[in-house]
Amino acid sequence: MSEPKSQDLYRETVFLPKTSFPMRGSLPKREPEILEDWARSGLDGRLHAQAEGRPPFMLHDGPPYANGNLHIGHALNKILKDVINRAHRMAGFAVHYVPGWDCHGLPIEWKIEEEYRKAGKNKDSVPILQFRAECRAYAQKWLDVQAAEFRRLGVQAEWERRYATMDFASEATIVEEIGRFLLNGLLYRGLRPVMWSPVEKTALAEAEIEYRDHESTTIHVAFPFIHDPTPARALQDVSAVIWTTTPWTIPGNRAIAFGPGITYAVLRVDGVTDGAALEPGARLLVAEDLIARFCAAAGITEHHVLYTLPGEALTDALCAHPLRGEGYDFEVPLLAADFVTTDAGTGLVHMSPAHGEEDFAVSVANGIEIPELVLDDGRYAAWVPLFADIHVFKAADPVCTALSAAMVRASEAGAAPAGLVARSTILHSYPHSWRSRAPVIYRATPQWFIRMDGEGHLRGRALRALEDVTFVPAQARNRLTAMVADRPDWCISRQRAWGVPIAVFVEKRTGEVLRDPAVMQRIVDAFRAEGADVWYSAPAARFLGEGRDPEEYEQVFDIVDVWFESGSSHRFVLGRDGLPFPADLYLEGSDQHRGWFQSSLLESVGTRGTAPYRALVTNGFVLDEQGRKMSKSLGNVVAPQDVNDSLGADILRLWVMNSDTNEDLRIGNEILKQQGELYRRLRNTLRWLLGALDGFADAERVPYEQMPELEQWVLHRLTELGGQIDRAVRTHEWVGVYAAVHGFCATDLSAFYFDVRKDAIYCDGADSPRRRAARTVLDHLHRCLTTWLAPVLVFTAEEAWTARFGNEDSVHLQAFPVLPEEWIRPDLADRWARLRAVRRMVTTEIEAARRDGVIGSSLQAALDLPLSEEEAARFADIDWCELAIVSQTSVTVEPGAASIYLADGAETGATEEEGATVKGAHGVPRVSVASGHKCARCWKVLDEVGTHEAHPALCLRCVAVVEAAGGVQGA
Repeated sequence: MSEPKSQDLYRETVFLPKTSFPMRGSLPKREPEILEDWARSGLDGRLHAQAEGRPPFMLHDGPPYANGNLHIGHALNKILKDVINRAHRMAGFAVHYVPGWDCHGLPIEWKIEEEYRKAGKNKDSVPILQFRAECRAYAQKWLDVQAAEFRRLGVQAEWERRYATMDFASEATIVEEIGRFLLNGLLYRGLRPVMWSPVEKTALAEAEIEYRDHESTTIHVAFPFIHDPTPARALQDVSAVIWTTTPWTIPGNRAIAFGPGITYAVLRVDGVTDGAALEPGARLLVAEDLIARFCAAAGITEHHVLYTLPGEALTDALCAHPLRGEGYDFEVPLLAADFVTTDAGTGLVHMSPAHGEEDFAVSVANGIEIPELVLDDGRYAAWVPLFADIHVFKAADPVCTALSAAMVRASEAGAAPAGLVARSTILHSYPHSWRSRAPVIYRATPQWFIRMDGEGHLRGRALRALEDVTFVPAQARNRLTAMVADRPDWCISRQRAWGVPIAVFVEKRTGEVLRDPAVMQRIVDAFRAEGADVWYSAPAARFLGEGRDPEEYEQVFDIVDVWFESGSSHRFVLGRDGLPFPADLYLEGSDQHRGWFQSSLLESVGTRGTAPYRALVTNGFVLDEQGRKMSKSLGNVVAPQDVNDSLGADILRLWVMNSDTNEDLRIGNEILKQQGELYRRLRNTLRWLLGALDGFADAERVPYEQMPELEQWVLHRLTELGGQIDRAVRTHEWVGVYAAVHGFCATDLSAFYFDVRKDAIYCDGADSPRRRAARTVLDHLHRCLTTWLAPVLVFTAEEAWTARFGNEDSVHLQAFPVLPEEWIRPDLADRWARLRAVRRMVTTEIEAARRDGVIGSSLQAALDLPLSEEEAARFADIDWCELAIVSQTSVTVEPGAASIYLADGAETGATEEEGATVKGAHGVPRVSVASGHKCARCWKVLDEVGTHEAHPALCLRCVAVVEAAGGVQGA
């Protein structure tokens, strides 16, 4: 009988893999079908019921903004949350994930205003309630779109329970929280500089600011002294020189700051370059350490230092404004300030108290009036001399022109220099609105603030609360702590229309805010019933109640900062309807240290006295494959919807969990292609397991103690991996976990264990102890890997589970297997690391023989394996034919030879050259052609093939298996 016919004859007796689990995932097609199956089966309801009686795990959702389709950063963040939630559920916790949305704020207002502009409609002519209704409808549209897109990513949540900041209940809660700050004394109205967007005409929070390169005009300006407090009259006919990058703030100058510990010098100009603004003989005051830099900037070629004096000597000195005589006829005092340095400029700092935080603080402390010169759109007010109606970002030229003219006048009058000394430009990092991308300014306006210090001690309490919070990564603690420690009072007011109003009243007669619990309660009740629109539609008397005249009160219509709204979201969800407070976890991007993490902390500590979270996890930003930010102009945007449609959501989820999410991540076509290859290996592992487990029943199981050593080693490795999963659940540190799962599947299983055990699984008899032990281990592997992969590969794991157990069950209802401690065997780990090193060396020799044409497959090989006496004794029970996948093996013990495979470092895999360097070492493995004939069933080449009369094409092992099964049909 020919060999092909013999193989066909015995094919049916081989236990070849059988499974309905397809090789190709076809994820873009299959995933939506699985989502429909889950909806039909009521999976979410079953998960909710399963949670009854379990200890809770609460991840509170930071709300994305309901404005447009999801981007890749949304996908990253939501997938991370989903993995953590699912893992906790499978670890035995009750997980109730309530998704949320941020719906108020400027971006939505802008979108509606854009539509108005296209239609030729004037926003100011639209009633505010109509405008707010259009904003609400816009937000609802995108909320629904995003919810569907999150579901398509496989995110499991209590969607019907979702929260939105524009829900009536949420708006009522937000205003109730404002009321708590009002009543506990932390809310106040004050005049101080805030980040202001002239484009958006509103104050901005730090979290709404991004820093971008910006070219600014820089100027050196001379302020002549008009009062000299020094005993030697060192400042007589001298001008103080300041340097600033904001020429537009010169009209707002009211003081000059000096450093008490800085040494200053009075220098006389002796020579200048052509075109210099200064003339020889001019006397100027600058910091001694900055003379050289100043002279270079001002075109001074020669100078002489007349006096040096300590900073304290400038106390009580007065200057005139350089534009004196043109509407700026006030004194400019010199004030001590610790923030003045000699890092740049002149060591003298121009103080415009309406346009700088430090300027404001020092000026207020010294009783200086704060002028209001700039309107909300960035134009100078009508009462500003020389510059009325000019926009501050177009003011550099007019200001410099006026200062140059002042310098000419001073020179012609023979007076001390007054005006422009030098002009230049600088490219520096400058704050911009992250929405409009336009530069912002500091502008002093009446705003509503939450006090950080003084009464209530909010800053100190917040910092103490952070001491009990776990941070992942750990270094994030320093960032948030520093931000809370250094931040100013929290400006919570915005001058816009779409949001929750700061629903308070101010008594016109006294300017005091009304702090009446009854009034506040009426406001909250009205908001809960009718939403925030009621503040605009109902008369003030409804809220003030009897006994108060509405004419005596100002009703405040500023809306609250959206960060206050989202920071209050813990009140929407936590501590109500059976959900715990505080949350176990908040998880957002690293930019939220200055955003949601911080606003939530301050809001919760201010009203509840504690942080709203036990742990904070941050993820990085997503960049393209070259490390660039994504932008439409670069054409490098990767949209999650496109990945879903081309590769499948499971590939995107795998990319997230294979990345170092603590740092910035990269994504692009090549990276996704790599993830597709990793996915293919994982899928193939699951498919092989399912195929090899065909027909497996509990009766086949072999107790652990009866298993071969190789199976016990696999269970040891499985338990090690389970320990990594358990630790990640406890610590929220998932980086590297699924890379380890992939490595286990690819290296320990596919490239080793499956390879070694294929022969036993395919060709041993059904009742073979070795085959039964192997299939018992495969059962553990399938159950563990499928459940461990389920939080990430939510669709693929479901397929791999139902392919074996049927559609009535879901992998997402399963628990992570609890693996026995007896499976932990460090002794086996070391032993099998050395055995695998021997195998690698043998495989190298087999591959060389194959390349040289000595053999075709490894089963055509006969192996001669030299060992030392110690190695032979240590490895006496090893079946080298099975381990090396060859047909014949002979072990040659070389007396007195040194050991290669037991030497230190051998477990990492010695090469032939390295082995030869061991002094007195035995020889390396040798490969030759096996003698005998090829078995038609198992393909081993053995001398015994042909010795059985009834089955001459089989080896004796295969003869026994075939005959035990009743022979071969048609033989």
